[in-house]
Amino acid sequence: MNHHFFKVCAATPKLAIGDCHYNTEQIITCIREAAKQKVGLIVFPELCITGYTCADLFFQSTLLEETKESVKRILKESHAHDMLIVIGAPIGYEDNLYNTALVILKGELLGIVPKTYLPNYGEFYEKRWFHSAHDIQETTITYCGFIVPFSPYILFKSKDIDYFTLGVEICEDLWAIMPPSLYHALSGATVLVNPSASNEIVGKESYRRDLIASQSARTMCAYIYTSSGIYESTTDLAFSGHRLIYENGYKIAESQLFERDNSLLYGIIDLERIYKERMKQNNFKHSSLLKQLGYQTIEFTLQPPSFELDRFVDPHPFVPKDKRMRHARCKQIFAIQAHSLARRMEHTKSESLVLGISGGLDSTLALLVCVKAVAILGKSPEQIIGVTMPGFGTTDRTYNNALNLMKYLGVTMKEISIVPSVKQHLLDIEHPIEQHNVTYENAQARERTQILMDLSNKYNGIVVGTGDLSELALGWATYNGDHMSMYGVNASIPKTLVRYLIDYVAQEESKQEVKDILLDILATPVSPELLPPDEKGEIAQITEDIVGPYEIHDFYLYYVLRCGYSPSKNYYLAKQAFKGIYDDATLLKWLKTFYRRFFTQQFKRSCLPDGPKVGSVCLSPRGDWRMPSDASSRIWLDECERLSEEFSK
Repeated sequence: MNHHFFKVCAATPKLAIGDCHYNTEQIITCIREAAKQKVGLIVFPELCITGYTCADLFFQSTLLEETKESVKRILKESHAHDMLIVIGAPIGYEDNLYNTALVILKGELLGIVPKTYLPNYGEFYEKRWFHSAHDIQETTITYCGFIVPFSPYILFKSKDIDYFTLGVEICEDLWAIMPPSLYHALSGATVLVNPSASNEIVGKESYRRDLIASQSARTMCAYIYTSSGIYESTTDLAFSGHRLIYENGYKIAESQLFERDNSLLYGIIDLERIYKERMKQNNFKHSSLLKQLGYQTIEFTLQPPSFELDRFVDPHPFVPKDKRMRHARCKQIFAIQAHSLARRMEHTKSESLVLGISGGLDSTLALLVCVKAVAILGKSPEQIIGVTMPGFGTTDRTYNNALNLMKYLGVTMKEISIVPSVKQHLLDIEHPIEQHNVTYENAQARERTQILMDLSNKYNGIVVGTGDLSELALGWATYNGDHMSMYGVNASIPKTLVRYLIDYVAQEESKQEVKDILLDILATPVSPELLPPDEKGEIAQITEDIVGPYEIHDFYLYYVLRCGYSPSKNYYLAKQAFKGIYDDATLLKWLKTFYRRFFTQQFKRSCLPDGPKVGSVCLSPRGDWRMPSDASSRIWLDECERLSEEFSK
């Protein structure tokens, strides 16, 4: 099962300018090599059968006739391969010559797309030889024995590959103010290809990269770009063979420049992701303008061979791998949190911020945000009331870290033990104190929340929530306990990112004594500390031993919410992402846990307090995630069970 992944290739063959025979041999060599790699689509450069720099040779009948013979050879070769082939060639029609891209499949010519925008500035003189697609009156052409559409407004749609519709634009088309690819995408194209002959000058490589990244993002498409290589270089021009494969703004693959052999760049695109991204948008609708353009859709049948997924799948999709990018991301997120909280404090005319400090990750991040927020408003950190509330499971390590952190940050410190009040409460409800079940645990969480709420009333403040996105997804919060606050600054921060935010503040915005405490907090196991410590006085209740590793759950959370993938695809991706880290049985076990908890705990998310959205995945019931509290998880868990049965075989 390919899970809607599709393998593509951007090819730059060796060529000799004007030698159609040699060029065709190299093109066929590339096609055969791509077939061995189980490619479903291969794209060649602009005018690569003849060479782009033929200049006035394009007016020679011999060159145009040899081009046609070369196309026939490629058509014959294509019989043997389940592969779409897009290739550039000059084609004469009536009294004009056109720079075109031919779309070929298994011995058939499906259609011909002429270039719309012809560069005629600087080193380019295309209008000397070619006419624009704007000049076309008819929409069909007879070429190499086929009567096919001849228009810039053609889409090629697969009958049997879900979500695959191909659109073609040629080189300068992309650089135009209104690229044809915009219309292609609005008309349904999910994969865009660009056969190009872009010469290399200083700075053009990065501009080209940015342009393709931006266009793939704007159109929510996969974009495959290939350009003429070094053997196209002549007279005053040098070509580098730059090839790029992007998907919705993200780079899948990029070539080196100036490679001297036949060069093939492979990439695997996720067609379902493109489809799901568009489902969330309302821009991809047919308009009256598109109807006037008269798009034709050519349907085809293609069954490319299955392939092994060698595409990189990031095990930590919320955390950028690049250190500089991660630093910038954390800086921006921290600013969003702090400025949002400052605005809430300002709007409510609150005189204080009240929050519980446990010495754990989430309350530490919330405290750091509070310190930043009051600084933004020009207030003293003493207006932050940090409350440590030791209970039955509090350990010396977290207790001391909580106290020292508040001390060095200069906030108002309060220590209120919940042990006496919880003991009395358990006695009142006739619950044995030695019975360490959910009642025993939640009584502590609710007692802490009551203390914070009452303190906020006393000091005219607001209670700042500390729970994070991962906990909300799993329902790992006590209803009307730590689940509740007046503003939840961490509500859209996944657990895997919390650590990096604290590390950012430690490294960039903290004095040494604060930094040392923060680093020790980062090294402390995640725990709610609701059960008594072990015989060594250490944490006995480790969250990830109970609900599973947060890095796995954050991975599932991202793909369930951001992409809407099925359990089987999420599991498939997890095996790729965590290869060599977790075995398949472990990944499947926590997949079931994720779905079970995610569905049963929606009622907690349906009444969340406000909190700033910082990323594309958010569980606010007022914005990104609206789900019935009583929705059934049956079909998702049934699919998980089928995966278990397959695994056991």
